[in-house]
Amino acid sequence: MTSPPSDAERIARATLTWLGASAGGPLAELVSEHGASVALGLIRSGRLPAGSRPWPGTAESTVARWQAKLADAPAPARIAGMLDGRIRLACPGDPEWPPQLDSLGSRQPYALWLRGTADLRFTCRRSAAIVGSRASTAYGSYVAADMASALAENGWAVISGGAFGIDAAAHRGALSTDGPTIAVLACGVDVPYPADHADLFDAIAAQGLIVSEWPPGQVVSRLRFLERNRIIAALARGTVVVEAAERSGTLNAARHAKDLGRLLMAVPGPVTSAQSAGCHQLIRDWHATLVTSPADVIQQLQQL
Repeated sequence: MTSPPSDAERIARATLTWLGASAGGPLAELVSEHGASVALGLIRSGRLPAGSRPWPGTAESTVARWQAKLADAPAPARIAGMLDGRIRLACPGDPEWPPQLDSLGSRQPYALWLRGTADLRFTCRRSAAIVGSRASTAYGSYVAADMASALAENGWAVISGGAFGIDAAAHRGALSTDGPTIAVLACGVDVPYPADHADLFDAIAAQGLIVSEWPPGQVVSRLRFLERNRIIAALARGTVVVEAAERSGTLNAARHAKDLGRLLMAVPGPVTSAQSAGCHQLIRDWHATLVTSPADVIQQLQQL
């Protein structure tokens, strides 16, 4: 079991979130072997520990790239000031840190920024992700909201990405029954993206959690949407894809769920609907479990 981090280690992990998502490789290796505080000191000094194995490119260019990114990170005192109660930080070893994130291995986040009232670890113990297309149909939005509402009524938290379409329908479905829901964002927890969801994010924070591996103030990018999908898949015990086109980014989240050994489910749709073609592919080629009702999802989750 990981020991609780010291204050210095927590601030160092928070600082590392300005470097980008944990994607394995040399930085994750440094943090794993030496701890965040030491790793941060090595980066700032430009020194590397003896015996470091070869890195892509040159070690000097890699460290220089990290140093450039650290120029945007606030001083430790300012980072501590960001943790004002409204926003908090969860690190490996903290009581709130979900152990299922360990399944990400070297791609585990350095830390997670949180905004909301729920306890992340406790809430994720019984949770399911509901994800899908931003350009959802009326059918898809209804199914997502109905499934989320029923899951929440039966004590399951609903995890999604806070986007338009299926994500929003899932969050609202859980909120409608006063159930907890978690939005994992591709930006800082204080950045409402999309802006039209500002009220929705406030409602989620009041009843659940806003989560991000990106520090406050950070804006979205396409790559960040893909990177956050691994966290959605890792936190949830199972993932339900409600609608997805053949080349939808939602299939990236499904891939993470499958690769992590999580339960992967998909909702079928009309054979004439392009928005359901990805779901049919998941069922046909990826052996996702076909689910057509909230009862199907709950039954599958209860068998885990």
